[in-house]
Amino acid sequence: MGKTQIAKVEASVARFTNWLDRYGETSYDHQSFYASKLGRAAKALYYRKPLLGTLAVAPMVFSEAFLPSARRLFWKRQRLPIADAHYAMGFAFLAQIQGGREYHRRAVHFLEVLKETRCRGYEDYCWGYPFHWETRTGTFMEGTPLITTVPYVYEAFAQVYAIDKNPKWQPTLKSIADHALHCYWEKETAPNTASCAYTPAPDAPSGVINASAYRACLLMQAAHHFSDPRYREAAERNLNFVFASQNPDGSWYYALDGERDFVDHFHTCFVLKALAKIEQLTGCTRCHAAIERGVAYYVKNLFDADGLPMPFSRRPRMTVYRHELYDYAECINLGVLLRGRFPELDRIVNGAVSDVLTRWQKSDGSFRARKLILGWDSVPMHRWAQSQLFRSLTFLLAHEAKALDNGNGAALHQLVESKAVN
Repeated sequence: MGKTQIAKVEASVARFTNWLDRYGETSYDHQSFYASKLGRAAKALYYRKPLLGTLAVAPMVFSEAFLPSARRLFWKRQRLPIADAHYAMGFAFLAQIQGGREYHRRAVHFLEVLKETRCRGYEDYCWGYPFHWETRTGTFMEGTPLITTVPYVYEAFAQVYAIDKNPKWQPTLKSIADHALHCYWEKETAPNTASCAYTPAPDAPSGVINASAYRACLLMQAAHHFSDPRYREAAERNLNFVFASQNPDGSWYYALDGERDFVDHFHTCFVLKALAKIEQLTGCTRCHAAIERGVAYYVKNLFDADGLPMPFSRRPRMTVYRHELYDYAECINLGVLLRGRFPELDRIVNGAVSDVLTRWQKSDGSFRARKLILGWDSVPMHRWAQSQLFRSLTFLLAHEAKALDNGNGAALHQLVESKAVN
């Protein structure tokens, strides 16, 4: 990536952090339309009786497509733990690049918030959504731990610990790892191969491929951090499930349940990111092979004719948007993890970065959430995906800093300061 583009990314991040200071740490959410009792009832009816339920959810679907700001009529602004974890990681990257105490202080702030907002009623640290979430399998109640949220928080604590080596983070990391190890039941699908449950509930659904990828990655990181073989053994069972679930064309369905056989952008990235992180830790050759096949499918099928992230290659239903900020964020995250290995992916990621800085960032510093069929959804939502994009852009800057001066961020910082002045 060129020096001018790096300077643009850094300036974009600076505008965003200024916006975050003004806007605050709560926001509406992608699920705000369905978080109220009425919204959940309409969504539940849709899952039970699709024809009648379509009429019930029609006002929400219409608002999502043509009046996104109507979210405020359906639910309230809230703090989202998964967003707090991404902000902690983003500020930790900035602390690595530019040094100084301020960015580290802000990363620590989000960790302290996360400790206060953990799910109650569980012995170990864990996190989920702050609202009731209606799904096709039932209601996940507010405060239900989610294996798709917990790993981000683990990674945030681990990243700050890598910077300051403060021993106070160690018990929290151990607690999160123990929660992931003990609280999610497994469904064996073959010898030493198992899918993990989405939540700790005894009737929680299994078969969701990114859920097993998340758990495998967290536990493999914990095995490396704590030198505990129990974490690795459980991680390998879930990792084998991910390998076995890859389709011949290199893709992964969302779930192996005979129903949710769609292929979308950011869930594909979730799986590939987990494999890339595990490969970096362990040198796993099966990860390498799965990544090769997965990336080949990804670059061929999940980008449009302009090379921009496309939400689906295999749709579950009609959608009301053309492009999704979440897809851009995860495209960049994955691209940085695999930087230099796949020239076509590198080219695509550079284009996505350029597009998101040009078209998606608003004058106030925040980012648009979706490109709709008509117009934009410009409601800033921390979980969808302001925080994810912030994290991806700071991750990109940290990677470029390392490439420029072998890990010393001073050269990048001087470059950015020079460009900003100019």
